[in-house]
Amino acid sequence: MTESRSTRLVVAITGASGAVYGVRMLEALRTLDVETHLLVSPAGWMNVEHELGRSRAEVERLASVTHAVRDVGASIASGSFVTAGMVIAPCSMRTLAAVAHGLGDNLITRAADVVLKERRRLVLMVREAPFNLAHLRNMVAVTEMGAIVYPPLPGFYHRADSIETMVDQTLGRVLDLFGIEHDMTPRWGGLKASGARAPEQGR
Repeated sequence: MTESRSTRLVVAITGASGAVYGVRMLEALRTLDVETHLLVSPAGWMNVEHELGRSRAEVERLASVTHAVRDVGASIASGSFVTAGMVIAPCSMRTLAAVAHGLGDNLITRAADVVLKERRRLVLMVREAPFNLAHLRNMVAVTEMGAIVYPPLPGFYHRADSIETMVDQTLGRVLDLFGIEHDMTPRWGGLKASGARAPEQGR
């Protein structure tokens, strides 16, 4: 019997600020009955504790399976393990560089390399500001390989009333990229539907 790739996703949390994106992604996928394979770098765990005040055990319980970052013999290190793809949320510039240069030096970058070689969806939620030239060149490189660079930049047109709502809006768009149905954020119906005033022409 063929495995279903549409209900299995690899989620990685690395050492950039924004651990909330990865943890909230796990929470959402759990409610959507999507099998998740979690990877967290050592710096990622530091940010989970510092930014969210959540324990390692608490976050691991949100995932279907948690893999050690150094376990390069794990199931997700092989292309024969079928998934819908992988999201790195947040993605540090170190991880971006490793993916861009095909290093595969830990299970996060190896799993990302597998997703790329199998022509599956890889979404990198890069977190840094401002970007230097190395960052930009690495983003171009992974885009040329087929990955999607998705900086978690909030949209303001829905007039979010909390940080949680803004996070959900961003993650809803990421789930759209994997074709996963959700109700994390309202769909844009145009300015007339939202009741907002359209900008004057030329402004």
